[in-house]
Amino acid sequence: MQGMLRRAVDLLGNVLDDGFGLLAYLWGRTVTYGLEGWGLWGYQEGLRGGLFDMTNYQLIGIVVTVVVLAVVLVILARAQKSRRLRTRFGPEYQRAVQESGSAARGEERLAKLEQRVERFNIHPLSSADRSRFAESWRMVQARFVDSPEIALSEGDHLVREVMTARGYPVVDFEQQAADLSVNHPLVVEHYRAGHALALRHAEGKASTEDLRQAMIHYRKLFDDLIGELEAARARTATA
Repeated sequence: MQGMLRRAVDLLGNVLDDGFGLLAYLWGRTVTYGLEGWGLWGYQEGLRGGLFDMTNYQLIGIVVTVVVLAVVLVILARAQKSRRLRTRFGPEYQRAVQESGSAARGEERLAKLEQRVERFNIHPLSSADRSRFAESWRMVQARFVDSPEIALSEGDHLVREVMTARGYPVVDFEQQAADLSVNHPLVVEHYRAGHALALRHAEGKASTEDLRQAMIHYRKLFDDLIGELEAARARTATA
């Protein structure tokens, strides 16, 4: 993209002298002589001098200048959009590009996802709800010692419960993960990893260590959803 922009700028530089020089001449003539200078009030004079005196090369210069300016503006707008999406989605940007097959399709997919999530009534938890969910997680984590399978199931359910409380709709896992990626791009991969381990457990292929890792992944997302990470950063900043 930078190479395209550089070539467009070089091309623009080649035609600016003719295009802008001619535009400046036309503007100066209008300012000096008014509309009559172009024959709008004197058709015969207009035929002898004015727009009708332009050569084909000069006309092409104006057209090319306008076209190149439009191309540069489009390229700059697309570059700005790409930077914004990269900043917002972080590692999810590259994932979308790889899965879509191109940057253009990946960015289109992320932009549509943004529009979808913007229609939701996403809101932070109240202090009471945050404390309640945090206590529930502590109970789930304590249960892991004796019943890791039950604890994992309850942890998965608790994460979904927090999502619903935040305003996310109840949908299938892939759509939930996609929705989360808009506002939680740095931790949504933990959700995918935890879910994958939970599926292995359902197939009887997961060890106790796998279940522990799944709980760790769920905890990362859980803390981000209830705002515990923001609260921890605020406590660190004021310490």
